[in-house]
Amino acid sequence: MAKAAILEQPGEGLVIGDVELADPAPHEVLIDTKACGLCHSDLHFIDGAYPHPLPAIPGHEAAGVVSAVGSEVRSVQVGDHVVSCLSAFCGQCEFCVTGRMALCLGANTRRDPTGTPRITRGDGSPVNQMLNLSAFSEQMLIHENACVSIDKDMPLDRAAVIGCAVTTGAGTIFNACSVVPGETVAVVGCGGVGLAAINAAKIAGAGKVIAIDPIKEKRDLAEVLGATHTVDAMADDAVQQVMEMSGGGVHHAIEAVGRQASADLAVAIMRRGGTATILGMMPLDCKVGLSAMDLLSGKKLQGAIMGMNHFPVDLPRLVDFYMRGLLDLDTIIAERIPLDEVNAGFDKMREGHSARSVIVFD
Repeated sequence: MAKAAILEQPGEGLVIGDVELADPAPHEVLIDTKACGLCHSDLHFIDGAYPHPLPAIPGHEAAGVVSAVGSEVRSVQVGDHVVSCLSAFCGQCEFCVTGRMALCLGANTRRDPTGTPRITRGDGSPVNQMLNLSAFSEQMLIHENACVSIDKDMPLDRAAVIGCAVTTGAGTIFNACSVVPGETVAVVGCGGVGLAAINAAKIAGAGKVIAIDPIKEKRDLAEVLGATHTVDAMADDAVQQVMEMSGGGVHHAIEAVGRQASADLAVAIMRRGGTATILGMMPLDCKVGLSAMDLLSGKKLQGAIMGMNHFPVDLPRLVDFYMRGLLDLDTIIAERIPLDEVNAGFDKMREGHSARSVIVFD
């Protein structure tokens, strides 16, 4: 029996209740969850902007300790400290074998829907697993390719935010954008993902790192994490400011919010030959585009789901960056809360003034 935060109806918050987790199947891992970050992606499902079968347990930015493994599991063992990843990979499809694991649809990483579910209530009724993880729970039952073992000296509350925010933000810098030292990077939106991108741009040796956000507290955090310049996103001359700071536009414009206006801003501040990368989960009816002149100027527009990560390789490296003092995860975490305060944590996220809240399980 595990305590979990369950989404019963969109718009009504999460309900704390008890669930049962099945025994691990051959390729599954049972994890005692130790920490889980609150991510804006969860909020899209909680508020009903994105559909999902209900009831379900959200949460996907987690770290914990392996308590049991299935008969075929070879990548982790009982007692390992692990970080989970929502982009579970099958290892066999076109995307996996061409090195684009983040695009894998993970077909064989889920249980057959006609079989025994991973999560049930006490009466045996199924609870849907969100994004293959459902980490707002004292335990997770996931496929072995949805987690990776890490250094046991790594604090698990900091490790948790690597699982989504840092993998997405930093992965975009290192993988999707392949930032070259000296290039200029602008990040629109300084939440957890945006702050991680800013920190990674500094690590990658970007010449200028421009943080764009309407909230001063977040622009101040961005400066702590490596931003060389900041711009108020709501300023009438925001585009002009960036153009002047960057000498005609940025090499890489990264949208880390999920709003039409911020995506349009990212497109508007590219230099000739620049790339705009959209990370945020925008409303499903939104479109982002390039004009004919943008295309004639060699500009590019791309998505980068989960930072186009190579999860088993990238994540231990990010842990190492933290342990060596290069990656600043302490500044990204604004507060640590118990599971019972999850709804208050999301209320704080809606207000938009602070960085990551992390649930810590005793």
